Amino acid sequence: MKKGLVSALWAGLVALLLFAPITGVVLSGYQMEWHWQRPLWLAGAVFLGYLLFAPLWNRLRPVGQGTARAQRGASATSPGRRKIGIGLALLVAFLLPFWLGKYGLSVATLALIYILLALGLNIVVGLAGLLDLGFVAFYAVGAYSYALGYHYFQMSFWLALPFGALLAAGFGMLLGFPVLRLHGDYLAIVTLGFGEIIRLILNNWVSLTGGPNGVSAPFPTLFGLEFNRRAKQGGVPLHEYLGIEYSANHRAIFLYLLLLLVVCAMIAVVVRLKRMPIGRTWEALRENEIACRSLGINHVTVKLSAFGLGALVGGLGGVFFAASQGFVNPTSFTFFESAHVLAIVVLGGMGSTTGVIVAALLLTILPEMLRDFADYRVLVVGIAMVLVMIWRPRGLRQRRRPVFQMVDPDPMRSSLAGTASVSAGQGGRMP
Repeated sequence: MKKGLVSALWAGLVALLLFAPITGVVLSGYQMEWHWQRPLWLAGAVFLGYLLFAPLWNRLRPVGQGTARAQRGASATSPGRRKIGIGLALLVAFLLPFWLGKYGLSVATLALIYILLALGLNIVVGLAGLLDLGFVAFYAVGAYSYALGYHYFQMSFWLALPFGALLAAGFGMLLGFPVLRLHGDYLAIVTLGFGEIIRLILNNWVSLTGGPNGVSAPFPTLFGLEFNRRAKQGGVPLHEYLGIEYSANHRAIFLYLLLLLVVCAMIAVVVRLKRMPIGRTWEALRENEIACRSLGINHVTVKLSAFGLGALVGGLGGVFFAASQGFVNPTSFTFFESAHVLAIVVLGGMGSTTGVIVAALLLTILPEMLRDFADYRVLVVGIAMVLVMIWRPRGLRQRRRPVFQMVDPDPMRSSLAGTASVSAGQGGRMP
């Protein structure tokens, strides 16, 4: 009891130190006013919560690796249940836009874009173990490739989709060359600088990118059919072609379904890549690069493939972002976006595709649900992330490696050998 009381006091003190500058300082003109009621109430709530729920928390905390519970978890989900769950999730995802409003569709589309970005960064950070803090640069390259391609070359969305992805992959491999010998913090600093360089170029090259004013991007068409009330790109409006009433939700539903198909395809590709030799090589490089090089693995091509494929997926997300927003400018590609996507990967579980998807949905939908509490929205999301990382330190979905057991090709010989060992132990003699 005494130990728990001391721990609760320390938790309350830490909470007071954290909440005091956040909620206790209020700017009034050029003066700072201190209000201690809020941080004291919050610290008291943390103290009481720790004191009351710490024993229950210790009982519910997941046990460590190697225990029976972890071993049961490896085979808890059968292939049949997994297929049924995937089918139901896809059915719900495809039916979702038909009963959501315009605002709900925009949030769902943004969540799918973040899933794409998280899948790309998961290849670089989660599988290959290369800490990338400038991933937003490839996101920006994909978005601006569509906007500038249409502005200067009348490039359609369908052509900009592969072009933006390949251009972002080229930038990813270009970044990969100078960082082949870097690891850890040094790699993070270089990638962070690369992301800032891209943002500053987009912001300052006014004659090409429009600078802070940005550049517009048109909505995609489908076989010449446009989703606007009146045709703006030389096509035919969809509602006139089908003879139905115009609705602004048609374009949002079309973009959502198209993005959902691309996300499903990318998930299938990433899952297949993890099972292929290149995926095994990424994980081996993440664990021990020296051992990989001693086995003859070319670390140059492995790192470049990780950077290139991750950037390719990020470029796809950028093209869809430009198409959904209809306008891009450098303020959409700040370091906060890179940190947000990295938080999704870490929260979901590095290397886990399912965990990354769940984390992307949570970190996109949860802030929107807390808009009524705008003053505390970021604080609540931050507390939720801290609690999840305490409860699941390896992420929401801890990826388990496959276990291979040795099988004797001659079971009869194994049976005879086992019988002989038993007889020898009992002092008997085999006939």
